[in-house]
Amino acid sequence: MIASLPMYDRAETAPALDRLWHEIRGRLSCAAPAALTRGGDLWQHWQDPALILSQTCGYPYRTRLHAEVQLIGAPDCDLPGCPPGHYNSVFVTRSDDTRTQPAQFADAILAYNEALSQSGWAAPQTHAAAHGFAFSRTLATGGHRASTLAVAEGRADIAAVDAVTWRLIQRHDPHAARLREIGRTAPTTPALPFITGRGQDAPRIRKALADAIAALAPAERDALSLYGVVQIAKAEYRAVPNPPPPRDAARH
Repeated sequence: MIASLPMYDRAETAPALDRLWHEIRGRLSCAAPAALTRGGDLWQHWQDPALILSQTCGYPYRTRLHAEVQLIGAPDCDLPGCPPGHYNSVFVTRSDDTRTQPAQFADAILAYNEALSQSGWAAPQTHAAAHGFAFSRTLATGGHRASTLAVAEGRADIAAVDAVTWRLIQRHDPHAARLREIGRTAPTTPALPFITGRGQDAPRIRKALADAIAALAPAERDALSLYGVVQIAKAEYRAVPNPPPPRDAARH
């Protein structure tokens, strides 16, 4: 058995995530691990036949995982301009950069976390294509925080960051003071899906998750930007477009 909630797990959110899992576990009728699994290969978590609960990104879900797991639902993160269960990416650049629109960065360096990221790669490239350009110069960083740090340090010029992650970076990371937001991707897309193994009781797990979120203290929900779980059809995830992969996905 395995349970993991890796997508927004950091030192400042870990206590609230642990409390969330405690509340979920107490509402499940099946055997469940006492603690969340942290670290290791996320693909092994997501593809484990004994997976009770995890959270993945929409891009790997729609391209690879949709046939291997059951969809539980999407988080309601209460993001500006986003319907419940949806999210977008925030374009950030250095505070002293005078450019004001993402299109002005067409020839600049885009820092992105990884090629199978909806928020870091697919969303900005889809947004750019809709506005008649593409980000052709790129820097792979391995994580959203690393992408924003690369921009703050001048190794890249712009990054697109999951709106929840950007909220956390603004709260907790000092380098956020050297960055500013210059726009958000459109359209919004389904937020990072909660998933379970194919042999699990998905409706029961969905209810346990929803009830556990409601049982959290308001400060814990705020810490996680997690206010509910929304049922979204698999087809809506799979309808999100997949841009061409980066030409050089080597990490720096």
